[in-house]
Amino acid sequence: MTTYQGRIAFLGQGRMGVPMARRLEEAGHRVTVWRRGTGAPVAGAVAGADLVITMLRDPAAVREVLAAALPGLRAGATVVEMSTIGPEAVREVRALLPGSVGLVDAPVLGSVGPAAEGTLTVLAGGLTGPGVDTQGCRAVLATFGTVREAGPLGAGAALKLAVMSALVPAQVLLAETFAYGEAHGVPRAALADALGDTPLGGLAERLRAPAGPTRYALGLAAKDLSLAAWDGASLATAARRRLQEAEAAGLGDRDLTAIAAHLSAGPPVRRGRAVPLNLPTVPATNGMYSHAVRAGDTLYVSGQAALDERGAVVGEGDMTAQAEHVFRCLARILADQGAGFEDVTFVRTYLTDMDLRAEYGAVRRAYITGTPPASTTVEVPRLFMPGLLLEVDLVVALP
Repeated sequence: MTTYQGRIAFLGQGRMGVPMARRLEEAGHRVTVWRRGTGAPVAGAVAGADLVITMLRDPAAVREVLAAALPGLRAGATVVEMSTIGPEAVREVRALLPGSVGLVDAPVLGSVGPAAEGTLTVLAGGLTGPGVDTQGCRAVLATFGTVREAGPLGAGAALKLAVMSALVPAQVLLAETFAYGEAHGVPRAALADALGDTPLGGLAERLRAPAGPTRYALGLAAKDLSLAAWDGASLATAARRRLQEAEAAGLGDRDLTAIAAHLSAGPPVRRGRAVPLNLPTVPATNGMYSHAVRAGDTLYVSGQAALDERGAVVGEGDMTAQAEHVFRCLARILADQGAGFEDVTFVRTYLTDMDLRAEYGAVRRAYITGTPPASTTVEVPRLFMPGLLLEVDLVVALP
């Protein structure tokens, strides 16, 4: 295979991004890598790149990173979005990018091991779309494994979620099966052996013993099921609740197979209880509260303020900058639960200066479109840290 001659920018260096970028480098491609949280400008990383690959956690992260990359994207470049974000988010990315930039959605099936070995399955949508370097994309994607062309733009993202809607609930079901067996005196090994003679044998073997290194994080599996949620998906919805309960118990970064040990550790957590949520993609709390709490199908989001990962004020004195930061954090929290701003039922805003409400309102209208939710805005003399101009909390009806 002829090595692709163009320049590649690879955005995202998480568990999957690191081995995938390394595969490209080992294949002789010219690659610039960029990692979130380093402070390096993403626009500089993509400047002059012919292909820009994104492998990020969720739709909010993809939108944020590509929005920041826009000044550096050259006309004629192709963005290859390889994260698991779903077809709706792919359409949002297409609307975000200029028409002179092509877009392919190409999420993958497989985990860290196949990523390192180049044996992933790439589900590609929009490979022959307008402005896309089709030949170059095919050559680069083949570096990661087998490429399946799914259809038009968004088809790859939809196919990925459809597959995960079967695979992830099946593993949760098997975890419950092991828990039932152990509760009735059936050793896990004996049940795994018996299941080995059924069509579920391969998955049962994966859950025989939880994986040590994380191949597919439990928290990401919960996120994927949230993205795939639809009204009739009763089994996937139940599996998502199980995973969210395990995530709230601190297992979000463990491999998905940890769900088996979690369910075997005791009686099932009763449904409808309050589940606190703390996201790694949002600056950490001070330990006195959680980013959000889910109670049934309602999400209560704590007041978000313009603080960075170190707890320092972002955009001091600049209402627009602080409001943008706050709404980006809110977007990540909503996306983690498979929701968006259209699901917000109530928004409450605290401003230290009501004369700045126009700047705040302009940012808010960019995120909350259509018919607005119920809302309260109040002026307060100060917030909990000097320099903060606003704080926003939400009540959300989860889809």
